[in-house]
Amino acid sequence: MAGNSQRKGAVRKTGSKKGQVAGSGGNRRRGLEGRGATPKAEDRPYHVAHKRAKAAKKAAPTGRTGRPAARRREEDGPEYVVGRNPVVECLRAGVPATALYVQVGGNTDERVSEAVAIAGDKGIAILEASRGELDRFSVNGLHQGVGLQVPAYEYAHPDDVMRAAVDSGTPPLLVALDNITDPRNLGAVIRSVAAFGGHGVVIPQRRSASVTAVAWRTSAGAAARLPVAQAPNLTRTLKDWAAGGAQLVGLDADGDTTLDDYDGTGPTVVVVGSEGKGLSRLVRESCDSILSIPMAGEVESLNASVAAGVVLAEFARQRRGGSGSTRE
Repeated sequence: MAGNSQRKGAVRKTGSKKGQVAGSGGNRRRGLEGRGATPKAEDRPYHVAHKRAKAAKKAAPTGRTGRPAARRREEDGPEYVVGRNPVVECLRAGVPATALYVQVGGNTDERVSEAVAIAGDKGIAILEASRGELDRFSVNGLHQGVGLQVPAYEYAHPDDVMRAAVDSGTPPLLVALDNITDPRNLGAVIRSVAAFGGHGVVIPQRRSASVTAVAWRTSAGAAARLPVAQAPNLTRTLKDWAAGGAQLVGLDADGDTTLDDYDGTGPTVVVVGSEGKGLSRLVRESCDSILSIPMAGEVESLNASVAAGVVLAEFARQRRGGSGSTRE
């Protein structure tokens, strides 16, 4: 057709009865090029999954009592404990806080006054903050006008913990936690280990409770005096300790020996699993013995931290010179 030669992308096709025709201008070639991987549904702003994830992120986690919860800290960043009761409890327990934030113009009571007094005595910075600033510290906005900044906990290396235990002059006594995800249980175990002369606690690096402000508070400040180590591979760490002469004692209601018959005066690592899942298979297979606690009545199991406390108390009694077991 006349004039087609002036159109953009026009080419002449030999043998065509229609003569010159318009080409695609390269669009068809570009259409064949790959566009990369399809983004996840959560990453597409127009997708319902993205809106659902965004709404879930704004959801406010609270404790069982409905009290304001501590904000989950970013990796390697500070954590903010909010709420008047949690803040006062952390300060009483000796949590190593770096700053206390108090809302400007907020209603105060004896808990806020006590928090300010304790922070002042401990040399913790006391800063005024607007309500908007405190809102950013909490995931639910229920900060009650106070917030406590807690630095990230500095974990020890498992080898350093064992080395310090060996150098202490007494047989090492450590606790390893497997499948423990409640920071309150972790804090209670730390407190028991410190109370009964233990040398440290080791936890897995993944799928485990960490030393948050909740664990600090439950430990009653013992986390400041007792080293807690993170193991990238708990099973490998336990096997290394066993190769160094430590006895690995797993706790389970169906154990092959009882606490009454076990001698805990030598180098010992007490391995504690969760009340629900118990010990994982590989960790259980790494233990030299599986220990059960004799109980009266129909109670099938104890809370993980309670079970650890009972065993540690018995081992501490044996180490003080009491009668040990008859195990060869």
